[in-house]
Amino acid sequence: MKSFLLSVLLCVLCGGSFAAERPNIIVILADDLGFGDVSCNNPDSKIATPNIDRIAKEGMRFTDGHTSSGVCTPTRYSLLTGRYHWRTHLQNGVLGGFSLPLISEGRVTLASFLREQGYHTSCIGKWHLGMEWPLKGGAVANDSGEFGKAFKDVSLVDYTSAIKNGPVDRGFDSYYGISASLDMFPFVWIRDRLPTEVASAEKTWLRTGPAGPKFEAVDVQPGITAELIATIEKRAEAAKKGDPFFAYVPLASPHTPIVPAPEFLGKSGINAYADFVLQVDHDMGRILAALETAGIAEDTLLIFTSDNGCSPQADIPALLAAGHNPSHVYRGHKADAFEGGHRVPFLVRWPAKVKAGTVSDQLVGQFDFMATFADLLDKDLPPTAGEDSISFLPTLVGEGATAGRTSLVSQSINGSFAIRDGQWKLLLCPGSGGWSAPRPGKDDHTGLPEFQLYDLATDPGEKNNLVAAHPERVATMKTEMEKAIARGRTTGGPDLKNDVEIVMVKPIPVPKPKGKGK
Repeated sequence: MKSFLLSVLLCVLCGGSFAAERPNIIVILADDLGFGDVSCNNPDSKIATPNIDRIAKEGMRFTDGHTSSGVCTPTRYSLLTGRYHWRTHLQNGVLGGFSLPLISEGRVTLASFLREQGYHTSCIGKWHLGMEWPLKGGAVANDSGEFGKAFKDVSLVDYTSAIKNGPVDRGFDSYYGISASLDMFPFVWIRDRLPTEVASAEKTWLRTGPAGPKFEAVDVQPGITAELIATIEKRAEAAKKGDPFFAYVPLASPHTPIVPAPEFLGKSGINAYADFVLQVDHDMGRILAALETAGIAEDTLLIFTSDNGCSPQADIPALLAAGHNPSHVYRGHKADAFEGGHRVPFLVRWPAKVKAGTVSDQLVGQFDFMATFADLLDKDLPPTAGEDSISFLPTLVGEGATAGRTSLVSQSINGSFAIRDGQWKLLLCPGSGGWSAPRPGKDDHTGLPEFQLYDLATDPGEKNNLVAAHPERVATMKTEMEKAIARGRTTGGPDLKNDVEIVMVKPIPVPKPKGKGK
């Protein structure tokens, strides 16, 4: 931090701009985009992503960047709070469109922290962290059954009254987006606290539910992009005068429903998912151009990443048949504890400070944004905030001698833990914990070791389980995980409490017997 204070002092004494020390910050979170779907990560990629690659070419590409989960809701919680999601009541799965808020009132978020430092804050895109929908008669909707089946009836929800405890009540000055995934109702745009129309129609995108008559899934990716570009144009002049902005942009693409715009259909020559990835890349080019046109590209810290690995809904066999592996050399995909579930694209561009064309193998997680932004602004976080966040600013600005993160924790969709310690990775489950084989509840785990230990330096594909050869390492890593749970944090500071009791080793469901009528 001292180096940043010195540079600020020199800048003031020399009459220079202060803006480079308080950059605009844009975090773009793709939805279900695999590590290998970005061509700068994957030399054998059959999906060209030149605009996303440009971020790496003009900034830094992290090869070992991770989410806290193999699925979206938990990842988003950890990203925005700097706290592992598994410290909350969400121990597996995801929320729905009518679920109650996961981020508790008063919890410091990236948005609330940056707003306190003078940033204008906006959220544009897929929230998927819960909000309180008003019901007619004054009650509040709560998720019931699969993503709110009880609230399919449009007569129950008051779409003309304000939503409570959504993005604008968690630190954001403005919000434009959808409540959850694009295949989860209600299918309606929300601006700040109000839906833009009453969900009086019924539509189907994998799931059938209430929808705005004007709402179409194919319009969501263009709509998010247009809103971000408008925000850049609106905030540019203030940013040049030292009033920066923060935009958190969680895309709904290329998640299902896979609905590329007509001009991208067939463009990849592979399948609709690959076409959708091309559309996301095209939109990244538009966003980069908007920053340049506005004159603020130099002083904008832009992060591009994804919430988890590629989904099987992308038709992975078709991608593989075309010679494209969305997980590159890594095992598994979305939902898994394997690397393909949580190792994601992680690119950072900040022309004023980050050297172009750099590649880092520093271990980093999206939950590190909180500490990194605090470090950047030379501000201390409250002791109850960002309890699992470690700054990677020294790596970004070339102060590589400073020690960075050496361990982290990720989870699969069923809550199985994957613990990283240097080159070693311990999975506290016998299978994937997710949707690839061996799949819990689907595949027989009889005869498999209880845990899995991999040396990622020599075995990035997680093929050779070394758990029997290194019992002492397994024991040490389990002990460290127990400490991480017990302390309520993995960083320095006072011990804190988790929201619920944490079960470290999850039971594995037994597959249902196969037979007639089963």
